[in-house]
Amino acid sequence: MKLALGPLLYYWPRDTVFSFYQAMAETPVDVVYLGEAVCSRRRELRQSDWIDIARMLRDAGKQPVLSTMTLLESTADVAAMHKIVRDEEFLVEANDMGAVHNLAGQRPFVAGPQLNLFNPDALAWMAGLGACRWVMPLEMRQTDLAALLQQRPAGLETEVFAYGRMPLAFSARCFTARHYNRPKDDCGFACIEHPDGQLLQTREGEGFLVLNGIQTQSARVHNLLQDVPALRALGVDLLRLSPQSQHMAEVIAAFDAARHAAQPDPSALERMRALMPAAPCNGYWHGKPGLDLIIESAHA
Repeated sequence: MKLALGPLLYYWPRDTVFSFYQAMAETPVDVVYLGEAVCSRRRELRQSDWIDIARMLRDAGKQPVLSTMTLLESTADVAAMHKIVRDEEFLVEANDMGAVHNLAGQRPFVAGPQLNLFNPDALAWMAGLGACRWVMPLEMRQTDLAALLQQRPAGLETEVFAYGRMPLAFSARCFTARHYNRPKDDCGFACIEHPDGQLLQTREGEGFLVLNGIQTQSARVHNLLQDVPALRALGVDLLRLSPQSQHMAEVIAAFDAARHAAQPDPSALERMRALMPAAPCNGYWHGKPGLDLIIESAHA
């Protein structure tokens, strides 16, 4: 089972991004997704900068993958997507059907989680277009994945989002700009002030959602650390860990230990809480509300 570092979902200063990936090159992750996957107005790095980072990571023994954006809102966004898929140096993660259309029949690609592949027919169709790997939708239950994998096309790798705040929705409206009472086209790049997103709380002070520009995330942190044995038993090939601004190397180390452990460590999740920006959850995986935390006795 491999570890994958998902695309950076937040807006960080240029030097911070370079320093982050230099540090990630020293970790045991096997695959690293790169590029702007949320908002085209985030221009701290150019495409050539992402290519430079990809080459550095490749030299460090990682597999770089270039991610396309999920929501294309303008001709400039489409042109940027075309530029990514035309670069044949690296594997591409397609996060919308426009990218799939441009990659289909041309070369292998990764089918991203926002493509919502929920049934065997959809998965077989995507594999027929050239997908060599697919990322399970965040809301899919363990039992549904198990049934789907029984009919998985030969040679198609399965990747599961195993750690991070879950991207729940994308919108043409920028909620971060709205919070600052700014128009989207003159947002002042307010996202850069929130390196792990902007927490939205209920009137009772409970975390509800996280605002990340045009993306809405879960307030709690999806964490399948205790579920690694079940993921391994299902034949999952990769675990996706979503970047956060602090303690990412330690988070990776915890999952690395779990994937190599002969027996699960029942105290590992509790020790990991200090590394997380919010409380853990794994409800979707167990067929429960997403914000729930389910610890099965079989994992203890």
